[in-house]
Amino acid sequence: MREDLLHFIWKYKKLQLTDLLATNGESVVIIDVGLHNHLAGPDFFNAKVNIGEQLWAGNVEIHIKSSDWYLHRHEEDFNYDNVILHVVWEDDASVFRKEGSEIPTLELKNYLPKVLLQAYQNLFDKKHKTFINCESDIAQVDVFVFQNWLERLYFERLERKSELVLSLLKDSKNDWEQILFSLLLKNFGLKINGEAFLSLSSTLDFSVVRKLQSDVLQLESVFFGMSHLLKDETILDTYHIKLKKEYEYAKNKFDLTDDGVIKPEFFKLRPPNFPTIRLSQLANLYVLKQNLFDKVINANSLEELYLLFDVSASEYWNDHFTFGKSSKKSIKKLTKKFIDLLIINTILPLKFCYSQQLGRDENEAIIKIVKKIKTEENSIISNFKGQGVLVKNAKDSQAILQLYNEYCTKNKCLKCAVGSTLLQGND
Repeated sequence: MREDLLHFIWKYKKLQLTDLLATNGESVVIIDVGLHNHLAGPDFFNAKVNIGEQLWAGNVEIHIKSSDWYLHRHEEDFNYDNVILHVVWEDDASVFRKEGSEIPTLELKNYLPKVLLQAYQNLFDKKHKTFINCESDIAQVDVFVFQNWLERLYFERLERKSELVLSLLKDSKNDWEQILFSLLLKNFGLKINGEAFLSLSSTLDFSVVRKLQSDVLQLESVFFGMSHLLKDETILDTYHIKLKKEYEYAKNKFDLTDDGVIKPEFFKLRPPNFPTIRLSQLANLYVLKQNLFDKVINANSLEELYLLFDVSASEYWNDHFTFGKSSKKSIKKLTKKFIDLLIINTILPLKFCYSQQLGRDENEAIIKIVKKIKTEENSIISNFKGQGVLVKNAKDSQAILQLYNEYCTKNKCLKCAVGSTLLQGND
């Protein structure tokens, strides 16, 4: 038995509702289960329950065993003084208020339908599951219920991504251009170099970027130099020499230091994702698109964002992936797939946070954009599709990732609309 099941049973009244008796023999009639509390304090606020001949209004606390009241030291916490009913699976101890009166206890084990307990056991039976607890039933959930749940999950994921934005907001003293720069650096670095690129933004003040935005060579030189990518003395091509010269000048002029900047990796990366290519593309973006934050915030469609990020690395990189080593010629342009990742992981979380800071509701505009982006492809999405789940766009795929990471893998089935719906169908 788990406490979350008892919460579920009480919240949705999934117990026998007639002829209920407290352990002291008094009748119990549930009028209102109260408001489910997910924070500190009693589990349900403002419930209404008839106990014996008396109507009580107050809070309800739920435990596996009555003795958990003392295990959790509720007798020392004034927040529990207004508990009118103790709902437990097993009554193994009497519980008293501070003034000495006993709190009525409702023992649930004799009032639950067997079909509900069997459905719950089946949900958490790992023997026949290869992926998630509800894998054999998830496709049966009503489409309307599931789609509403996915939209809520998508905004949960946006809120999680907003944690970094809010942290950067505090560190940058509300400089939204600096925040965008940091987020772009992190996401241009992808998983392998995300932290290395973010360390560059932590060391390089955006005011320097503003001053160098008129010259891509100067801006590239700072990006490369501070990232420890200009230290190879054996590279003698003209471009590398120019970059080193520009960096030395900028380093002295702006008192730059590379202390604290993590050197990015090349290992395990496909050449188009090499840090040399990504840093050059980012430098070109900032030179070509002045006042980038305003442009991002004012872009109201996916097409506008695609145009905004329509940039390439500098000409040198047309036939290079690393310094001093020629390669087959190809323009190193940001692909639509990469721009999609930037929009999902940088632009939309930024728009979400910025609108919240201003007290605006931009949720519909955000949904409109993300729904036009193709679904991401990975093993998690593929597994859900294999269970009959329809994943139509990036809103759905982002929501599915949130569902899997925050609910499925943590067995939070009763906090999930899918698990809750499946159990509610077993009356």
